[in-house]
Amino acid sequence: MRLDKFLKVSRIIKRRTVAKEAGESGKVLVNSKVAKPSTVLKVGDIVEVNYFKKKVIFKVLSLQPSVKKEEAKEMFEIILINEN
Repeated sequence: MRLDKFLKVSRIIKRRTVAKEAGESGKVLVNSKVAKPSTVLKVGDIVEVNYFKKKVIFKVLSLQPSVKKEEAKEMFEIILINEN
């Protein structure tokens, strides 16, 4: 699954266009490497998203094309949330 789609489906980022912009501006790392929006994720990947004043690091647990809002949190496991 593409990185931008995963961020939207898992509801880490609310809109796919915002997820795409974050990837294009280098604010998303996958396994410690800068990732483009088209990067293909695998189960077990470690993703780091740098928001404005917040950094979220999580592990991908599942790749589902669509989920209900309640089930979205089962797609990833939060490792670290760092607020500056």
